[in-house]
Amino acid sequence: MTLIAGNWKMFKGPGEAGAFCRALRAADLPDGVDVVVAPPFVSLAEAVQALAGTEIGVFAQNCHWEEEGAFTGEVSAPMLQELGVYGTIVGHSERRQWFGETDAIVTRRVHHCLEFGLHVIACIGETAEERDKGATHQVLRRQVASLEPDPNLVIAYEPVWAIGTGKTATPAMAQEAHETIKDLIDVPMLYGGSVKPENAAELLAQPAIDGALVGGASLDVDTFAAICRAAS
Repeated sequence: MTLIAGNWKMFKGPGEAGAFCRALRAADLPDGVDVVVAPPFVSLAEAVQALAGTEIGVFAQNCHWEEEGAFTGEVSAPMLQELGVYGTIVGHSERRQWFGETDAIVTRRVHHCLEFGLHVIACIGETAEERDKGATHQVLRRQVASLEPDPNLVIAYEPVWAIGTGKTATPAMAQEAHETIKDLIDVPMLYGGSVKPENAAELLAQPAIDGALVGGASLDVDTFAAICRAAS
């Protein structure tokens, strides 16, 4: 099964999220493709309500590693589950870059979410500087070293230099990175980094790529639906 997940980042408040999800319900989505949207926290309840009764899953964009406590600004797995949220993204490069999240923090988040039965998309990937130094494989090995296979775990390979830049790893580059990761941990693998309808089919045709984590292109219903169709 191919998974296409849309990470909305800090876009779409509750009203816009509800309208998007109602339009997505009516879109021409293919069979055989799992579809997920990841709105901001404030829009999760609206998305869950708008997509009730469909096969489209709602994920959060992050989750804390404790069940509750004095962690201002964070949310826990039980809170997400109470809303009807199906899973969460963890360790996105923007969380690592702007909020100082380390591999150790990401691992704690992943383990907590899996323990409570949430599905997890754990993000890894190298920066442009690391790739230029030939350290891509070393970075990927480090980032997955403390993760273990789990039925609810998916890993997204997102080269940091391709996120929001318009640059995309070539299908061969993406395939090579995914092969490296799958040699280390046997879980489904998504590619993320400027995925568009124009390049989705070629990327998703690579044997080691099991889906896509889509950023900016997931903010438009028609564009996101087109990527889902390309995945089929």
